[in-house]
Amino acid sequence: MTVTLMIIVNTPGNGATTFSPLHHAAWHGFTPTDWVFPTFMFVVGNAMSFSLVKYESLGNSAFLKKIFKRTFLIFLLGYLMYWIPFVEYNDAHELVFLPFSHTRILGVLQRIGLGYCFASLILHYWKERGALIFSAVALLGYWFLMAAFGDYTMEGNAGLKLDKLILGEGHMYHGEGIAFEPEGILNTLPSIVNVIAGYFAGRLIQQKGNTYETISKLMIAGVILLFAAWCWNMAFPINKKLWTSSFVLFTVGLDLLILPVLLYVIEILQYRKWTYFFEVFGKNTLFIYYVSEIGVILLYVIFVGSDNLFNGIYKNIFQPVVGDYMGSLLFAISWMLFCWIVGWVMDKKKIYIKV
Repeated sequence: MTVTLMIIVNTPGNGATTFSPLHHAAWHGFTPTDWVFPTFMFVVGNAMSFSLVKYESLGNSAFLKKIFKRTFLIFLLGYLMYWIPFVEYNDAHELVFLPFSHTRILGVLQRIGLGYCFASLILHYWKERGALIFSAVALLGYWFLMAAFGDYTMEGNAGLKLDKLILGEGHMYHGEGIAFEPEGILNTLPSIVNVIAGYFAGRLIQQKGNTYETISKLMIAGVILLFAAWCWNMAFPINKKLWTSSFVLFTVGLDLLILPVLLYVIEILQYRKWTYFFEVFGKNTLFIYYVSEIGVILLYVIFVGSDNLFNGIYKNIFQPVVGDYMGSLLFAISWMLFCWIVGWVMDKKKIYIKV
């Protein structure tokens, strides 16, 4: 379900005519779109609750090899995704090589890889109690660092200063009009807590089973975290681009409310006929996400006449039929369905690509 929404919000036909809920909050605040990425992190932790036990049984050396190899591959895939197709158009509309000095180092898959790596190591060496302590220290420590070494603006926050110092402006995201990395070095710290929270939710389900007790505990925890996030928001605003500590509590709280609803509907009521559509995305998650992003990049690079293929499809097919806003939305939904077909074909052929 998270991947479905992620593809839709990432690929509008026209960003300027996108419905407000499908935009990220401009700065402080929250929209449904801001929920997608932290939920992906939560799901990574949820899956870890099943896989870590198996990895740890292999022994410490094999465990570390498995974790570091997977982290490296996910990080590399994310880095290459921002570099592909390795060329860009210059002012004369000529294709020129995109130099390494202008490649973005951090990003979505990179954060997923790092979150997976650090959460795995924390749980492996410090166990569950240590992971809880780390989570509290990370969220409070991040708040202290942000307050002590900057402010909560895009131009003056401590994370931006650290990213400029270590990464350099050329290796940062420029989609905000300035060099600013929303998946930066410093705000990777609180994002690890989203992964750890997903792990604990998974462990609870395994220990207690698909019962009303499990559902009630998850929902109570979710409500408590939402209330804590609301209180913390007054001092440290909910902000996805800064990945503030209140944002972590808020998004985990929402996840802990949605997950028990799904448990109730799917496991207790046994309403499962509708789930296959989303299972297709879940069986080749990273691959389908990669296809969705690389495909869009290629559509932007390929020109037909004076416009690229991406804009051409939107302007000539979707916009004339249903208008600006609905056209933009239907383009995104159509692209999501195309990616689903890719996943469906792979599932029917029993092809599963895992990193």
